[in-house]
Amino acid sequence: MTNEKKLFYGSCFALITTALSFSLRAGVLPQIQGELGLTGEQLGTINQMWFLGFPISMIIGGLVYHTVGGKRIMQFAFLAHMIGIIMTIYSGSYTALLISTLLIGLGNGCTEAACNPMIADAYEGNMMSKMMNRFHMWFPGGIVLGSLLSKFMTDGGVGYQMQLAMMVIPTLIYAYLFMVSDWPKAKVAEAASISSNFKAMFSPLFLFMAACMALTAISEFGPQQWSSLILAKSGAQPMLILALVTGVMAVARYFGGDMVHQFNTTGVLLGSAILAAIGVYLLSTQTGTMAYVAAFIFALGVAYFWPNMIGFVADNIPESGALGMSIVGAVGMFANSIFQPIIGGWIDRDKAAAMAEGLTGDELELVAGQATLGTMVTFPAILIVAFTFLYFWMKNRTPASA
Repeated sequence: MTNEKKLFYGSCFALITTALSFSLRAGVLPQIQGELGLTGEQLGTINQMWFLGFPISMIIGGLVYHTVGGKRIMQFAFLAHMIGIIMTIYSGSYTALLISTLLIGLGNGCTEAACNPMIADAYEGNMMSKMMNRFHMWFPGGIVLGSLLSKFMTDGGVGYQMQLAMMVIPTLIYAYLFMVSDWPKAKVAEAASISSNFKAMFSPLFLFMAACMALTAISEFGPQQWSSLILAKSGAQPMLILALVTGVMAVARYFGGDMVHQFNTTGVLLGSAILAAIGVYLLSTQTGTMAYVAAFIFALGVAYFWPNMIGFVADNIPESGALGMSIVGAVGMFANSIFQPIIGGWIDRDKAAAMAEGLTGDELELVAGQATLGTMVTFPAILIVAFTFLYFWMKNRTPASA
């Protein structure tokens, strides 16, 4: 196996660890709550640690990537993952779960901080876009794997400790692959300079892409994270919707390089925004079987957002380096975290409005949920305008102004 393949496969197993930490933990929360007697608010605070650790380590990892190297960042990720997993299994207390979840979140952020610039440095042009998409396919792919694994083990009476222990397998694999591999050097000399990174990040194009990243992240994670509550009375099974969305995203990202080669990155982003807007709109208006069709269209739309936003920055603003890619990803995570309580407020508002109209029971839940999804169409709708502007901006831009 070549050095490049070892690094790439190691990155994929590291992202599978990240995905399993998302899906397996979600699957065992009821068991943890029952065994430790935690409240819903305490569970929410534990989950918040996952989202907090992620962007923190992404930003710090981006700052030190060219100083300490990607391999050392992933060595820290391994320690954070292993200690976090072991603490979660043997913790037995609320405080220990907070710490362990934060550690896992830190390990997950290190994976993004180290592996994105590694792929950008190891591959050129269309091959870089192809491999970036195939790397990021393992987040939705890993969620599908973890969801099925958790359901199978839970139905079989397997405790949450053994389920969480499954994360150790990909963690050990990526640690070994990175240990026996050499990390590539930066393709652009300026990428290794923090001052050059910051100069590039204050360019109009980078700031524009950072703003767009916030909208793409909310468009992707917003409808997914609230699907159980919003779609509960739509006649569709919310968890099947989630499995369908993540499954389609994984397959779509596998062929992401071909899409970029055919339509270029800006064209793919514009097409994704259009499909995402159509998908969210259909989710806000359709019930029963058509909800699955809407989910399929939505998945095709959001599938290409995250990897191609990162790939665009790597390809068109290379002087921003590893820090630029980490900052863009962190902006997406921070924006998603900020908007979660806002979306929750929309749901409360729409329920109150439906109650005022005299609706009750399932009809109340359905109307309120669809109204909230209707509001979420705003995010991809703005992106359609933004990416249309970007398409012509990049088409008319000369290489010298890159």
